[in-house]
Amino acid sequence: MPRRHALLRAVALALIGSVDALSPVAAQTGAAAAWPDHPIRVVLPFPPGGPSDIVMRLSAEKMQAVLKQPIVIDNKPGAGGNLGSAEVARAPADGYTWLFGPDSLVTVNPHVYKQMPFKVEQLLPVTIATQFNQTLVCNPALGVRTVAELIAKAKSEPLSYASGGMGVPGHLSMELLQSMAGFQMRHIPYKGPAPATQDVLGNQVPCGLLAGPTVLPHVRAGKLVALAVSGSRRSPTLPDVPTLAEAGVAGYEADFTLVVFAPRGVPDALVGRFRQAFVDALGSPDVVEKLRAGDQTVVGSTPGEAAAVLAADSRKWGAVARRIQLGLD
Repeated sequence: MPRRHALLRAVALALIGSVDALSPVAAQTGAAAAWPDHPIRVVLPFPPGGPSDIVMRLSAEKMQAVLKQPIVIDNKPGAGGNLGSAEVARAPADGYTWLFGPDSLVTVNPHVYKQMPFKVEQLLPVTIATQFNQTLVCNPALGVRTVAELIAKAKSEPLSYASGGMGVPGHLSMELLQSMAGFQMRHIPYKGPAPATQDVLGNQVPCGLLAGPTVLPHVRAGKLVALAVSGSRRSPTLPDVPTLAEAGVAGYEADFTLVVFAPRGVPDALVGRFRQAFVDALGSPDVVEKLRAGDQTVVGSTPGEAAAVLAADSRKWGAVARRIQLGLD
């Protein structure tokens, strides 16, 4: 009997241990099932009016209908997107804080900022939402209508250009252009493409290499002159505007994307549900049409696909940053 008693006690302890071992999994499963039970915050690390702001505001209402909770859009600009990104990287991995912004947050910034307030590994790519161009625009008062005319003018007199901030896509793309085409313009950084566009419109700065969705309405209205787009192919919304490669800068190519990130450690189930709600919203015919009209192409990748694209782009822009010796404090 003592031996039988000892055996039963050992089995009981083993069962208790199994329950204890499974309790974190059970708790995680329970939390995932209850998610979301309060508002979800999406941090946008640039001011309102830029591409990420346009896409998220178009999608948020449809996402709220699916997730049954408000989507709170929180613009946190500064340091080329690093301030908002760092806040999300440090946030609890509970599915209530997400980051939405350009791929440059992880493909460019780590190569050009001497002090990064977060590590790329702290952020989990969730989906590539859209792809878009940078558009080289000038105020009509400058009197240039082609890339060749701008280069000639920049070589003959001091000129400046606006971008959405130090190290953002427009800045790096313009530095690459200047390096490849052999001219120089003074960089005037802003806290996002929208305020930069306003000063180009007002002719405080004559030109800018800025996000296509932000400048497109002003190009259509004749308030800005579009000289070229940065990507590998022409924009469907500006079919008469050449790529920079077509405009004479052979080999030039700079495509950019908008990406959703989560703090590393958010459960896969929550990542999957948030991603699906976002991708479904992006795929709605009315949203697709509005984004296409604003020079945005819907992608909606998987997390694995997003990670692979970002890794390749990081290698590309790291090489560019080293070649032009771009370093920011």
